[in-house]
Amino acid sequence: MNHSFTKTSYPTPEAIRAMQQQKLQELLAYIGQHSPFYRELFTTRHINIAAIQTPEDLVHLPVTGKEDLQQRNSDFLCVSRDKIIEYTATSGTVGSPVTIALTDNDLNRLAYNEYSSFSCADGSSTDVYQLMLTLDRQFMAGMAYYSGIRKLGAGIIRVGPGVPSLQWETIARLQPTAIVAVPSFIVKLIQYAQEHKIDINSSSVKKAVCIGENIRNTDFSMNVLGQKITNSWNIQLYSTYASTEMQTAFTECGAGKGGHHQPELVIVELLDDNHQPVAPGQPGEVTITTLGVEGMPLLRYQTGDICIGHYEPCSCGRHSLRLSPVIGRKKQMIKFKGTTLFLPALSDILNGMEDIRDFTVEVYANDIGTDEILLHLLPTHYSEETDRQIRAYLQAKLRVSPHIKYLTQEEMQRMQFPEGGRKPIKFVDKRARQNV
Repeated sequence: MNHSFTKTSYPTPEAIRAMQQQKLQELLAYIGQHSPFYRELFTTRHINIAAIQTPEDLVHLPVTGKEDLQQRNSDFLCVSRDKIIEYTATSGTVGSPVTIALTDNDLNRLAYNEYSSFSCADGSSTDVYQLMLTLDRQFMAGMAYYSGIRKLGAGIIRVGPGVPSLQWETIARLQPTAIVAVPSFIVKLIQYAQEHKIDINSSSVKKAVCIGENIRNTDFSMNVLGQKITNSWNIQLYSTYASTEMQTAFTECGAGKGGHHQPELVIVELLDDNHQPVAPGQPGEVTITTLGVEGMPLLRYQTGDICIGHYEPCSCGRHSLRLSPVIGRKKQMIKFKGTTLFLPALSDILNGMEDIRDFTVEVYANDIGTDEILLHLLPTHYSEETDRQIRAYLQAKLRVSPHIKYLTQEEMQRMQFPEGGRKPIKFVDKRARQNV
């Protein structure tokens, strides 16, 4: 079967709207009957779901937040336990983890989601993908990538996270065409290759699907992390954004102009602090309504991620919304000595410093209740002169001076991967006793 698309075969904005309208009404009827949480919400708020006809009407409904899922996790379940095939969990990036249960239909939907995502990222059945990520520990994404690539008909090499030597040995032996990895780990792959005289540009790898971290600025130019990769390695990078709760991904096409919305899987709103839609071009909180989810569907769920929406047609021919890189997470906003900082912006500064190999940002409240920043840094080579240069650079870039603590590679490893965590902890928030 040929899964390639021509530009004329993508649905028009009118077709997208009609399809979403129908799927939204199906969702409201379904959760009104099967979801204890939403059934109670509709009753106590005297909501007439029959009045909600279009995606624009969603503004009349209350939002759902991470706290609702944390406090009433099982009340979101719409099926009996014998219908659940897979129990996944959020990573606990903000607060305690949440269980997301999937039925057989949900697993098929998840496979379709990633099949569409990898197809969007110029994938085909002739590709071989090396997965440099966790496929256990209730991690939905690892399972989703695997099932999506399988549906695509491409080859899969499950190596798992870390261990650059094993990754390169596997690349040399099995000749993958693509890798799926966290961008900061791709930088470590490049460093290892340079130290061990591996000619990366003669390798079989021609593209990378980048997960978990931004590789672009909001204007879609490469940020420091993206530049570090592409300056050394002549590969095509594709960014992807997703969350466990939405069971859907936003993945770039070859144009690299934002993550493509899959309108048959989710309705997207970008909202301000009053839960109202932001004007086009303005940053707003990504708020999603899942379509076609059977086990734990969500209505107007606020992800906490701040993005900008792009609505003009893409050069690839798709008419769907595209999301900018994540500007920041609401709960990771730092007010430091009068300056507002989001983690991606701070990460960009630290990634751009040649003297720093790795970092974790810690935020805590001082005696007067305002934010303080402690940077845990792994220096390339420590000296008093290096320390002076790092502090001067941070002062110039931030206009304020954070506290700094230098770690060894072993200390950084223990801090970023406590008890075998599945992705590196780059942000520790001690203001609310939350680890991120």
